[in-house]
Amino acid sequence: MTTDQVALASGNAGWMLISASLVLLMTPGLAFFYGGMTSRRSVLNMMMMSFTAMGVVSVLYVLWGWSMSYGSQSIGGIFANPFEFFGLRNSITNGDGAYIAGDNGYANVIDVGFQLTFAVIAVAIISGAIASRVKIGAWMVFAGVWSTLVYFPLAHMVWGGGILGEGTRSVSAWMFGNENGEANIAPIDFAGGTVVHISAATAALILVLVIGQREGFPQSNSRPHNLPFVMLGAALLWFGWCGFNGGSALAADGLAGLAWVNTAAAAAGAMLGWLAVEKIRDGYATSLGASSGLVAGLVAITPAAGALTPMTSILLGAGGGILSCFGVSLKYRFNYDDSLDVVGVHLVAAVWGTIGLAFFAQGNGIFTGGGTDGWKLVAVQTVVASAAMVFSAVLTYLIAITVKYTRGWRVTREQEFAGVDYSVHRETGYDFGGPGLRPGGVPVSNKPIAEAMDSQ
Repeated sequence: MTTDQVALASGNAGWMLISASLVLLMTPGLAFFYGGMTSRRSVLNMMMMSFTAMGVVSVLYVLWGWSMSYGSQSIGGIFANPFEFFGLRNSITNGDGAYIAGDNGYANVIDVGFQLTFAVIAVAIISGAIASRVKIGAWMVFAGVWSTLVYFPLAHMVWGGGILGEGTRSVSAWMFGNENGEANIAPIDFAGGTVVHISAATAALILVLVIGQREGFPQSNSRPHNLPFVMLGAALLWFGWCGFNGGSALAADGLAGLAWVNTAAAAAGAMLGWLAVEKIRDGYATSLGASSGLVAGLVAITPAAGALTPMTSILLGAGGGILSCFGVSLKYRFNYDDSLDVVGVHLVAAVWGTIGLAFFAQGNGIFTGGGTDGWKLVAVQTVVASAAMVFSAVLTYLIAITVKYTRGWRVTREQEFAGVDYSVHRETGYDFGGPGLRPGGVPVSNKPIAEAMDSQ
C-alpha cells in the first residue's frame, strides 16, 4: 500500500471505531428513553431488558452471528453457514499474525464490532412493547433465539448477498433483471430500516399479541414517570445515530458526511412535524412528543440516509413524524398493548422511510427524475419491506409461542401490581421509604389490584 492508501485506511478505521462506539451508546440511551416512559415501579426492569440484550446478543454475535450474517457460504440466500467463522475464527488475523483486511481496506474485525452493535440495538428495540409484565429470564431466552433465527438471517438476506439484496440471485434481480452482477433496480437499505427497525417492530407487534395486555389496560395505562429520562435517552439516541447512519458509509468520506447531515435534518423535521400535530390536535406540544418525534425521524431516514439530499430528508423526516404521531393511537383503536409505542414509532416510520425514499432518492426517485424507474423502486422497496415483515412475524410467533408454553412469559398478577422492579429483581429505582411503604415506595395496601394501580 502507498503512504496515501495507508493514511486513508487509518482514517476510515478511526471513523468506524468511533461509529461503532456511538451505536453501542444507543442501547443505554434506549434504556433511558424506555425507562423514563415506564412507571417508577418498572424502570429498572425496563432498563435491564436493554442491558441484558447487550449481554446475550454480543456473545452470540461473536459465536455465530457474524458468520451467519456475512459468511461466504450462503444457504439458499437466507443465512450463511454459522460454523464458517464460528467464534470469529479466520476473521481477525491470518496465519502470520497480521490483521485480516476487510472489504473496505481496514481490519475486518472493525466491521465485526460495528455490525455487532446493530444486532444489539435491534433486539433492545423490541423490549419497549412488552414493558412491565414479562419475566427477565423469558426475555433473555427470546433475545438469543430471535437474534439467531430472525436478525442474523435478515442481515444476510439484505446486506450479506442474500435474496433481499442487490445480487443476481436476489428478488429485485428477478423482478427487473440484472446487469454486471447487480440488480437493475437495487433495493436501498442504507443503515437498517428493514434489517433493524421493520424486523424489530414487527416482532414487537407479534409479542404483544401473544403475551397480552398489562393489568388494567387501557383504563389505567401508566404515564411516563420521568420525562427528563425520556429526553436524555432521546438525545443519546440522536447522538448515537450519527454513527448508526454516518458509519454505514463504511468510510470517512463525503457519503458519511451526507448521511450525517441527512440524519440531523430528518430528525429535526420529524420533531417539528410531530409537535405541529400535537398542537393542532390537542392544544399542547409536549416533551414526550418532541422526543418521540425525533426518534421517528431517525428511524425514517435510516434506510435512506445515503440516497437523499438534506432538503428531501426534511420532507421524509416530517412525514415520519406526522405519521407516527397518528400511529401511536392505533393500539387503542385495535386494543393491543404496545406499552411504549414501538409499533407506532418504529414500524410506522420504518415502513414510511423504506418505501417513501423511492419518491425522493437522488436520480431515480419518482419526484427526482427517476421516471418509470422510480415506480419500479417503489415496487422493490415494498416487496423487500413486506418480505421482512412476514419473515419476522412468522418466526417471532413461533419463538414466542414456544417460550410461552415452555417457561411462560408473564410475571404473576401480584408481581405486576407490586412492580416488576421489586418483585423480580428485589431492587427499586427510587427509595422514598416512610411508614406503610415497601422498599421503593410501593404502598402496603389491601385495596383491589385495579384500584391500587389507578391510585399510583
